[in-house]
Amino acid sequence: MNIRAENHSLDYQTRIEAIHRELGIPADYAQRFQLPLRAEAVELTSIGADVYGRPQQLVSGAAHNWQTMCSQAQRDKVLLLVISAFRSVDYQRGVITRKLATGKPMDEILKINAAPGYSEHHTGCALDLTTSGQMTLETGFETTEAFAWLTQHAQRFGFRLSYPRDNRHGIAYEPWHWACLDEP
Repeated sequence: MNIRAENHSLDYQTRIEAIHRELGIPADYAQRFQLPLRAEAVELTSIGADVYGRPQQLVSGAAHNWQTMCSQAQRDKVLLLVISAFRSVDYQRGVITRKLATGKPMDEILKINAAPGYSEHHTGCALDLTTSGQMTLETGFETTEAFAWLTQHAQRFGFRLSYPRDNRHGIAYEPWHWACLDEP
């Protein structure tokens, strides 16, 4: 398994609850957003750099699926670029902390970012994607050839769009966020 043993333990859940209290995330977060507690991957494989030149990683199965999908997209003359892949619980805490520091209300943040412990990025099986000439993390991505290609082909490679319009989690539509269905 590519997850820490502690991730299924009471210690992990206690750690997540403490982070939520620290950030002011409501105690009923998981129930309200219908999201499972997600294990944090530890054995990760490099998938190269993202659009900002930062090294990115996924668990081996998702990395293999990503490389295969990306290669097929290139053969089909479609460019898929990574914005973000694995993010640790602590990284996710930092994302929320920075947004709180700008004055954004927690309810608004949680419609865009999953709380620490609940992000698919923790599993090492999720990617935020873009393509050339596209603003990152914008719904305009849905108008690109890359999005059309993903919609038609991603499932063949084990990926799905995690947050479609009007999803049951109440998370904003994210045409750029794709997760590997074949979580190791």
